[in-house]
Parts: sequence; structure tokens; C-alpha cells
Amino acid sequence: MPLHLYHLLVFLVSALVVLGTTPVVKTIGIKSGRVDLPNDRKVHQRPMVRLGGISIYLGTLIGLLVVWWSGGFIDAHGQPLGVEQEYEIWGVTVGGLAFFLIGLADDLFSLSPVTRLMLQMTVASLAWMVGVNIEFLTIPFVGLVYVGWLSLPITVVWLVGMANAINWIDGLDGLAAGVSGIAALVMLVVSLQMDQPAAALIAAALAGGALGFLRYNFNPAQIFMGDGGSYFLGFTLAAVGVIGLVKTTVVTSVLMPYIILAVPILDMSAVILDRLRHGKSPFIADQRHLHHRLLQAGLSQRLTVLFIYSLTLWVGSLALAFSGLPSGLIYALGATGLLGYTSWKALKHAK
Repeated sequence: MPLHLYHLLVFLVSALVVLGTTPVVKTIGIKSGRVDLPNDRKVHQRPMVRLGGISIYLGTLIGLLVVWWSGGFIDAHGQPLGVEQEYEIWGVTVGGLAFFLIGLADDLFSLSPVTRLMLQMTVASLAWMVGVNIEFLTIPFVGLVYVGWLSLPITVVWLVGMANAINWIDGLDGLAAGVSGIAALVMLVVSLQMDQPAAALIAAALAGGALGFLRYNFNPAQIFMGDGGSYFLGFTLAAVGVIGLVKTTVVTSVLMPYIILAVPILDMSAVILDRLRHGKSPFIADQRHLHHRLLQAGLSQRLTVLFIYSLTLWVGSLALAFSGLPSGLIYALGATGLLGYTSWKALKHAK
């Protein structure tokens, strides 16, 4: 079977598993009383089950297992992936499971911020040890630089930071799932363009799971993914960027993950700086995020989410253009037009 069909297979299996298991997870959550209660900071008005991350993880895992069993772990030439590449796939999957379990424990038992951070740093360090590590950075006016012993702290900051960035944007129905799904699709295309089949398989599975979850999570949401789901999505997106793009020695490839994930990265960075500037702890939740500010400006939940979707798609299209993808510039122009339209709609509805 052609390589691209395996990516389609893992996407479809992941999405179908999520579509089939999410109602079951919702029922279990309701019966067990594991719900997210409304408060002054949150937008939802009724108790919501927040265990949807279970379905997203199952979809991703089962999708990868089906492709593995069917012989789909192959490169562009139809040859089996090397041991190192297979090791990276399962290393990312197991690391994603660990981040998912940290988030699930927080959903169930409300871990302290310090405990969460220490556990996340430990898992990220283990992921670095099995090969999910950043070895190069691009420095302006210098070019590609080998980071040496700094690889460990840089990798840990990247993996932990992205897990929390996706968690922090999970404040509106469908926002984190849609942003993650769009980013995963872009990473799939860019990874294939850069001849990184292992990263592409994980990205395809993640995209199927995240976008399938939107069936139940888009406004008005029936279920939330919870911290388990957002930590899993954030870690896996960051890890795919590392094994698929940052490991290459092409300057544009090293920059790709940061461009694709620019929206959650900039949102988290701006919030942290704003909290510190006002003498607040960066770990205390508030309403300084982009989606909060758009709601305060008068936009509806749906328009806010769609605007951030278009912003994510726009930066993703820039990554496609920079990657050298044929017709990448056309995609970028199309995404620019879409962003312009949603920006006009947002301005029209703003107070």
C-alpha cells in the first residue's frame, strides 16, 4: 500500500475510535460525578465531564497500532523504518501517555502547580534520554547552532512549555482541539515534505483524534478533554516537531515547529509576561488569554474560536510556504484571505 494511504488510514482509525468512545467516556464521567463545575473564570454554565482526553489518547494509540500491525511503519521508498525511528514513535507515544496521566490525575485529584511541573519535567527528561531531543537552534545572523549540553534544558522547556500552552488555551468549546488538529495536519504535511515518515504518522494519528473530538467538543460542547487531553496534545505536538523537524540540519526545518505552534506559544508568553508585570504568579489562572480578551471585546464564543482557528491556519500556511511545498504560496494567500475575513467579522462584532 502506498505510504500516503497509511497516513490516511491512521487518521481515519484515530478519528473513528474517538467518535465511538467519547459517548462512552461521557456516560462514565456523568455516573462517576467527574465533572467540571462552572465558576467566575470559566465560560460554561453547567457541569461538564472533562475526561475526553481518554478518547483522544485511545484514538491516537489504536490508530498507530493498526498501522504498525498492517506494516505501515515504512519510509518513502517502501522500506521498513529503522529501529531508531520506531523507537522515536513509541517513545513519543509513551511520553504522551505519561503527560496524559499527569493531567488525568490533576482532573481527578487537583494536583498542585509545583507537583504538576515536577512530574512534567521528569517525563520530558526521560523523553530526552530516549531520543526526543533538540540538538540545533537557529540564532539570528548566526544560523544553525549545535547546542551541546544545553540540549536537555532546552528540550524540557519546549516539551513542558507546549503541554501547558495547549492546556492554557483550552478555555472555550473546541478551541484546544481545533488548534491542535490544525497544527497536527500542518505538521503532517511538512513532515512528509521533509521526508520524516515517523513524525508524519504520529501527526496524522493526532490530527484524527483531535478533529474527531470536535464532533462532541465544538460549541455547544457536550464534553471537555480535561487537562489529560490538553497535556497529551501539547506534548505530542512538541515531540513531533522535535523528531520530525528540529532534528534535521536545515535552517527552515528547525524553525517549522515554532511557526506552526506560534499561536499557543505567543499566547502563553504574553500571559506570563503580563502576570509578572503586574506582580502576579505565572501559575495563577486568570482571564488574560487571547480568547478571554476577544470575549471581553464582544465576540461570541463561536466567532472567537473561528478567529483563532483562522490565525492558526494562517501561521501553518506560512510554514507550508517556507517548507518548499509546491503551491505552498497559494495556500498561504488563501489562508491570508480567510484570516482577513474572520478579522473583519471580529471587528464588526467587537464593542
